[in-house]
Amino acid sequence: MSNEYFEILAPAGGPEALKAAVFAGADAVYLGGPAFGARASAKNFSREELAEAARFCHGRGVRVHVTVNTLLKDRELPDALDFVEYLCSLPVDAVLVQDMGLFSLLRQWAPALPVHASTQMSLHTPGGVKLLWELGASRVVLSRELSLEEIREIRRACPVELESFVHGALCMSVSGQCYLSALLGGRSGNRGSCAQPCRLPFAAPGGTGHDLSLKDLSFVQEVGQLKEAGVCSAKIEGRMKRPEYVAAAVSACRRAADGEQVPQQLLDGLEAVFSRSGFTKGYLTGQRGREMFGTRTKEDVTGATEKVFSSLRNLYRGEMQRVSVFLDLEIQGAELRLSARDGEGHRAVSAAPLGEGLSLLPRERCEQQLKKTGGTPFRVESVSVPEEGVPCGVSTLNALRREALEQLLRLRERRGPIPFSKGELFFSPRPKGTGELPLRAHFRKASQVCAQARNCREIVLPLETPLKELLRLREEGFLSVFLDIPRGLFGEENRTVKQMKERMQAGFLDFVAGNLGAVALGRDLGARVHGGFSLNVFNTAALDFFQKLGLSTAELSMELTAGEVSRLGGELPRGLMVYGRQALMLTRNCPLANSPKGCLHCKEPGCLTDRKRKKFPVVCRGGRSVELLNSVPLWLCDLKRELSPVDFGILRFTVENPVECGEILTACFRGETPGFDYTRGLFHRGVE
Repeated sequence: MSNEYFEILAPAGGPEALKAAVFAGADAVYLGGPAFGARASAKNFSREELAEAARFCHGRGVRVHVTVNTLLKDRELPDALDFVEYLCSLPVDAVLVQDMGLFSLLRQWAPALPVHASTQMSLHTPGGVKLLWELGASRVVLSRELSLEEIREIRRACPVELESFVHGALCMSVSGQCYLSALLGGRSGNRGSCAQPCRLPFAAPGGTGHDLSLKDLSFVQEVGQLKEAGVCSAKIEGRMKRPEYVAAAVSACRRAADGEQVPQQLLDGLEAVFSRSGFTKGYLTGQRGREMFGTRTKEDVTGATEKVFSSLRNLYRGEMQRVSVFLDLEIQGAELRLSARDGEGHRAVSAAPLGEGLSLLPRERCEQQLKKTGGTPFRVESVSVPEEGVPCGVSTLNALRREALEQLLRLRERRGPIPFSKGELFFSPRPKGTGELPLRAHFRKASQVCAQARNCREIVLPLETPLKELLRLREEGFLSVFLDIPRGLFGEENRTVKQMKERMQAGFLDFVAGNLGAVALGRDLGARVHGGFSLNVFNTAALDFFQKLGLSTAELSMELTAGEVSRLGGELPRGLMVYGRQALMLTRNCPLANSPKGCLHCKEPGCLTDRKRKKFPVVCRGGRSVELLNSVPLWLCDLKRELSPVDFGILRFTVENPVECGEILTACFRGETPGFDYTRGLFHRGVE
């Protein structure tokens, strides 16, 4: 796609929404199949419906992107690959992928298939986007937390196509980094089953009581600014929404992108059909804070009247004439022939015998009649008719036009398949373990490091820990110190690189990377990179991918069960969290900033309180990002036998003091059951 092209990309949760999107003016649609899509609760499309959708859209010059953007278990990979092979046969124009294992296999088996990196990959830095482009992504769907200036910086870094959300729901968490629904209810947002518990009451001190609920994004009227920033596709969220919503959002974006004034009535209708206390321009303007928060009120619901819906249905009652066609009418022997061709090389011909005794139909009347393409997707750009006219009736011309355009539409619907070379899905078995479980202890700050931590194989501290503190620990005998790169690097790549270089010069060469941007930085600097939990390593293919990428170790996803962990193959050493308050969300907009005082620049963790009076710590990472932690810690340290399939255990200390850290480490070494409330997380119950 050229830099000059700008696409309006619409959601299609079902066939009716698909037609609404196309007839309202979308350039492309994204939709899901029977499985493996991030909106499992949408109507979605059967295989047969997908085939019909592809024909319908391609005939009208609309591209079709299919979501295969959930994390996949080993046993699901064959079916997911079979599904993508089917999509190649249609063919679709692109697939959206989150799982790095699936991504790597598709680059091997279907190199000609355009693969779009889902927003679930949490791509928000120039380095991360460039890495995915170099690995074969044809487009990157950017994190919703980026400002226009940060998007420009990414655009300058590499030429990959960029897609950015322009309208729809805003999650509090960075996409792909939310485990709230999974850990509280067993329904994984990374697997397409999010229950949206964030919309329930979570109260910051002095906040609204719904301090994880953001208003919906609407940057519709400013959509031209996205194009100016280097975005080629403006994406509308809403595969769970009604066709009227889709049509309203598409129509508004279409008008704005074409340089037209968006009618206020249309904007009012868009807000009436769905909003949460109005809209926000989100992070695109650099905005953060209290004004972004909102909930779905009674007034929001009652505003969506049948009168509003009826008005919006007018936006998609008929075909949009978007396909240019060129018509040539001529006499050949005893036949009158009409040729219809489009700009893509398709040509259709209809013919009728010349009538006897008919007067000539004037050229002007012929042209006028042939241009009547209402009810079709075709817009006549030119008509060629003999100067003297032709001997025929109006009904004959109408029949020739209808037949030629129907033929042309069928030709446009047919496309050759994308090659898919199915290989053998084989992974090397995991090397036999030693029976021991070395420990890696993460600390939020150096003052938490206790004497018992010397028995850990490694300790991990934040990258921003002062160098003098790191040197002190090394002098005290902590010889294997890893540094944790922030999971949220928004606009901070240069500062992060500087910090990494300084610490590498001092001999600290191991870094934990929780996103692809951090992986890219470590690789570029020649560091030893260890994958964090937020890389969402879910299957053996992902382990193999990260090993080939150069990672030394990887932490497995917290959403895997003991049985699923045990069945993973591959040779990359893998770890699993065995203690700590699991991160429920990674946010760029602190929920505590929803208090009247705004950002508190917290040096110590604050907390949110839910409707059951449970307390959830909130930890700030130097103003770069914020983590919402679980109300109770995970404890697996007494399950040594079930942990035998992993190579090391990970303890994550956040709100604990040094004494508590020492006591927990001692209990972990002994394999004891702790004397405080704890959770087994998803280790036994798993996720949908």
